[in-house]
Amino acid sequence: MRADPHVARFAVLHDAAEALLDDLAERYVVDRRESKELLGPADALVRMERLMPRTPAAAPLAIAFTETPGLVLRLGRWWVETLPMCACAVCDEDPARLVDALRTQASALIEGGLWERVRRGVGGSWFESRLIGVGLNARREGPLTRWDAREARRSGFAAAVQWAPWPLKPGTARAEPVRRDV
Repeated sequence: MRADPHVARFAVLHDAAEALLDDLAERYVVDRRESKELLGPADALVRMERLMPRTPAAAPLAIAFTETPGLVLRLGRWWVETLPMCACAVCDEDPARLVDALRTQASALIEGGLWERVRRGVGGSWFESRLIGVGLNARREGPLTRWDAREARRSGFAAAVQWAPWPLKPGTARAEPVRRDV
């Protein structure tokens, strides 16, 4: 079976993610872990790379490498970004913009721009996340199962948690934030 050239153009996402992971692991005090994981019950195993800062106050970053080829970026506890959202020719997502989104979101996380919390409501509990960085101010929310809500509150997410910036390795300069042309 031949690869769809429209979908194949997203291979640059895998290259960009590899370069980003290598750069961050070199500059910051993090542990890098690779595993094979399921993204969902009906999905195949995918390669997952995690960068976990050695300070518990800083949020982890995880990238799943999907077969599309694409990525699932996870920041902190609940921030999830699928790149591309849709690989079809009709949606026609621009790989260069997706690489920019990957770098911009990772930069915001590293600089301490992610906060998360759990809200209780009449119909149950919800997570709320905000990611703020250069050229980025985004918000997400969604429902939580009872078990996830209870676990999150036990972990201190009943009040808003603002994740700390990642610690730099000694002798390393903090990189310039990702800038977006407006």
